[in-house]
Amino acid sequence: MAKSNEPKPKTGMARCMELASDKKGLIFLSAVLSSLAAIASFVPYIAIYYIIRSILSVYPDLDAINMSELMKYAWWAIGGIAANIIFYFLAILCSHVAAFGTLYELKVNFADHITKIPLGYHLTIGSGRLRKIMDENIESVEGFIAHQFPDFVASIAAPVVMVILLFAVDWRFGLASVVGIILAFAAEFLGFGSKEMKENMSKYQVALEDMTNASVEYVRGMTVVKAFNQTASSFKRLKDAIGGYTEWVLKFSLGWQNYMPAFTTIINNIYLILIPVGIFIGSRTDNFKEFAMTFIFYLIFVPAVAGILNKIMYISELFMQINGNVERMDEILNIPVLPETESPKTPANDDIQFNNVSFSYTGKDDELALQNVSFTAKQGQVTAIVGPSGGGKSTIANLISRFWDVNSGSVTIGGVDIRDMSQETLNKHVSFVFQDIFLFKQSILDNIRMGNPDATREQVIEAAKAAQCHEFISALPDGYDTVIGSKGIHLSGGERQRIAIARAIIKDSPIIVLDEATAFSDPENEFLIHKAFEKLMKDKTAIIIAHRLSTIRNADKIIVMENGHLVEEGVHDDLVNRNGRYAEMWDHYTEAVDWKITGKAGIVNA
Repeated sequence: MAKSNEPKPKTGMARCMELASDKKGLIFLSAVLSSLAAIASFVPYIAIYYIIRSILSVYPDLDAINMSELMKYAWWAIGGIAANIIFYFLAILCSHVAAFGTLYELKVNFADHITKIPLGYHLTIGSGRLRKIMDENIESVEGFIAHQFPDFVASIAAPVVMVILLFAVDWRFGLASVVGIILAFAAEFLGFGSKEMKENMSKYQVALEDMTNASVEYVRGMTVVKAFNQTASSFKRLKDAIGGYTEWVLKFSLGWQNYMPAFTTIINNIYLILIPVGIFIGSRTDNFKEFAMTFIFYLIFVPAVAGILNKIMYISELFMQINGNVERMDEILNIPVLPETESPKTPANDDIQFNNVSFSYTGKDDELALQNVSFTAKQGQVTAIVGPSGGGKSTIANLISRFWDVNSGSVTIGGVDIRDMSQETLNKHVSFVFQDIFLFKQSILDNIRMGNPDATREQVIEAAKAAQCHEFISALPDGYDTVIGSKGIHLSGGERQRIAIARAIIKDSPIIVLDEATAFSDPENEFLIHKAFEKLMKDKTAIIIAHRLSTIRNADKIIVMENGHLVEEGVHDDLVNRNGRYAEMWDHYTEAVDWKITGKAGIVNA
């Protein structure tokens, strides 16, 4: 089998550097400054060594000490400390500027990307996971570039300089010190470099995402949880997610129970290797004063080794985390967006036509939500889609707006396949009122204005009046400037529905898709809303997904869906006279309308 010539996707630090490629000048400068800071950090140790050497060279005649020479070394020490602080500060400054710029671009690109992928991915991924990726995984890229990268460069430069110094003064003591460093590195590699630890880190992060998703779902469903007297432990998905997270966080943490103590013990006790070597060398030296000065240097310098290797261990752990964080971010970024045509076409009119459309949410042919569906919704007419739950009604509405692409067949507007239209043109053509309403935590004015950002306040109020929501909005503390969700302001289901209708009205698109837009309306306002719709839908293509059959009796065409198939179509009277599936649904509906509750026990009678 021939090997693919495609380059292997970058991960970890390489991927972070790729993401920050526009800021590579600042990153390179940060690396240089961080290296200089690492080098400067050794100057105080060398200066102290020379101070001790100057004192011991004249001991015990301390009056012979050259004070000007001692002051020179003292200034070296101060200068080294100052240089280390200044260089590191400048390195962090450069890396932060690069990191914040990268973070901004990455978040904007990520947010833009998830708006272009098929809507089905949002349902399968879960909002909790997307929130974690946006808030934590992407933020970790900023943290890595801003902090860990300069520290990583320093952790490379510092050991190189350190080893040079260790061997430059006395190769024998240097070799003894390096043996301790090698043993510490071996313990660290066994911990961080093992395949098992990498797998544990990956599974730990997956478990964390699952727990986040389950927690978000639990909080959102709090009303149901309380209503049925449930607890967090009885919510199976959350309980299982917490259990899975606990399992993998313990495996990851306990994986260090041998390596971490070994690393810490070795790194902080290198002098235990150094002292026997010193005793051996000292017992055979002819110049004890020179030996003592050298030995003191290593006793002073070796504690610095612990600080350097501790930083390397810290960086190694962060490398494992950034690998997983970048991988999860790229999983979303690698989801293919809905393809955009290079030669967009403009529809001649606003007729909607389904031509043998088949569609599956999973992509599997044996799990089709729609199968060979064909119909036409004419401009200026109301086309209603009815049928039992799971029949495919909302799927049709979603395909019109191209939330997904069809598996086979085509959806056209004005004779143009919607895949051959630009997304901007399609969005301008279609207004959508969902059954599940989402309002942003901002003013009601801004929520309605989302349908048309350029709309004036007067136009917003006019649309609100048409949607029968002007009266209750005016009664709010700040009227149209009231922020939804603030100061205890919460709207009922019907009120939220009407604001969503006003949002669609002000958009004034030639195609309107209403997914049971009057589901939460009370009888008093339902008639008024329908009167407003009659006026607003004139000369427009209207698609109404209906559950209450009384709302679509006067529709120009009624399409009956069942199990993903179009089983009937026509006008109300004709469909009732056919005694088919629609007639059966109509009979059930009229019986339900006539039901009444009587008796003390609340028995339902027909």
